Amino acid sequence: MMIHEITAQAGRYKKGKRVGRGLGSGGKRSGRGQKGAGSRRGHSVRHQDEGGQMPLFRTWPKFGFTNAKFKTLFWIVNIKDIVEHESFSGGGEITPQSLIEAGLIRDTSRDVKILGNVPEGGLKAKLTVNVSRVSGSARKIIEDAGGSVSETGTRRDRVRGIDRNSDDKTPKNLTKKLRRPNLERRQAAKAKKK
Repeated sequence: MMIHEITAQAGRYKKGKRVGRGLGSGGKRSGRGQKGAGSRRGHSVRHQDEGGQMPLFRTWPKFGFTNAKFKTLFWIVNIKDIVEHESFSGGGEITPQSLIEAGLIRDTSRDVKILGNVPEGGLKAKLTVNVSRVSGSARKIIEDAGGSVSETGTRRDRVRGIDRNSDDKTPKNLTKKLRRPNLERRQAAKAKKK
């Protein structure tokens, strides 16, 4: 006799255990063991829980630095989306407030950046854009269509003294002096050799 023959005679499906109805039903503890947090409703364990033992991730050394928490987040809007919206189809002023009213961004919790995804047939509407950032391609498209662009810059731009509307976008207010040990001495030595 083979195992598949036994299974065929026993039936295809096994009857489910009726748990939690006393010893006679085949299980008085519902398969949850006896007492404790694990037997209670709503119990869950974090994946890193090791039952009081020092978790592995806490034994690893801590080192390094990341700028992730200083990242500037933007609401991204394409020119195509702006022009296709009925509020701006004939042109108009693009500001964070007007984009909120049009439903293209959620709120003013982030800076706004306009990207240059052009609609088919090019940009016909004349737009006056006044937001934190505008990509280079978007600026070209808007200005070629007769519009104007004014970038207010992010908080970081303002702190570093970067004028987003000028051609020179280098920081003017460097809070830290760029220090390299003996740089002046090395430069002077190079000049002497020449």
